[in-house]
Amino acid sequence: MSANDADRATVTGSTERETATAVSEAEGPIVDLSGVTFGYTATPVVEDVSLAVESGEYVAVVGPNGSGKSTLMRLMLGLLGPDTGTARLFGEDAAGFNDGERVGYVAQRATAAEDMPITVREVVKMGRFPYLGVDRLTDGALADEFAADPVNTARRTANVVTGRLTADDWEIVDDALATVGMSAFADRRIGRLSGGQRQRVFIARALAGEADLLVLDEPTVGVDAESVDAFYDLLGALNEAGITVVLIEHDLGAVAEHADRVVCLNREVYFDGPTDEFVESDALARAFGTEARFLTRGGE
Repeated sequence: MSANDADRATVTGSTERETATAVSEAEGPIVDLSGVTFGYTATPVVEDVSLAVESGEYVAVVGPNGSGKSTLMRLMLGLLGPDTGTARLFGEDAAGFNDGERVGYVAQRATAAEDMPITVREVVKMGRFPYLGVDRLTDGALADEFAADPVNTARRTANVVTGRLTADDWEIVDDALATVGMSAFADRRIGRLSGGQRQRVFIARALAGEADLLVLDEPTVGVDAESVDAFYDLLGALNEAGITVVLIEHDLGAVAEHADRVVCLNREVYFDGPTDEFVESDALARAFGTEARFLTRGGE
């Protein structure tokens, strides 16, 4: 990502982000798991996990295959409810959380999107959908706007009710595309992009939704090495701009280089702390066993 793109990432949505950060600080941790246990059968996949993610953190969750990483992510987002313990998101019960625009999710491989006959810009505009509809008209200033400019206010109101994006919405969409360096691809079909480009588009969709929390599930699987480096540069710039990042990643070398904090999981938490301390600890060997030496870039 270029320096200009990084600057834009810092500027885009900064006022809204500062407000959201102040609110989240009042609420407490963005993610708050306490004594969480969950199993699809009688055997727990995640057992007695407690962790909190504060606003502005960059947290990587690592662990061997089958360690419960993706299940932990679903518990964080309220997609699963714990068998025991509590899971809270932005201060609310995660399973009942309905302010979805505050969370951006990037899956490991969005293969379904490859066959969709839609453009990059159309994908990113989906991030604005939570802001459309009648709920958008609850602004107390609406009556004053009608009095001051009845024609344009009526037109804007009609657009909102019918689900049409306003000029402000499209500006946010275009800013999001610029932030991730995909403006030149706005009219290209999503299926004609490389894996790394598609992941950038899905991050742009989250930015268009003005998300405060970005959750990524092994987003660089199948992405070439050069694109991976650029992808992590982008994540770093977004985190510096105030977005909280929770990353599930298999590449421990990338985690060691980019994340500020590591949660090492294998059903239970083996380590939770600063990345440099994780690198020096024995948590990797205890959680991964004999696999550990094959997982870092230095062991390839």
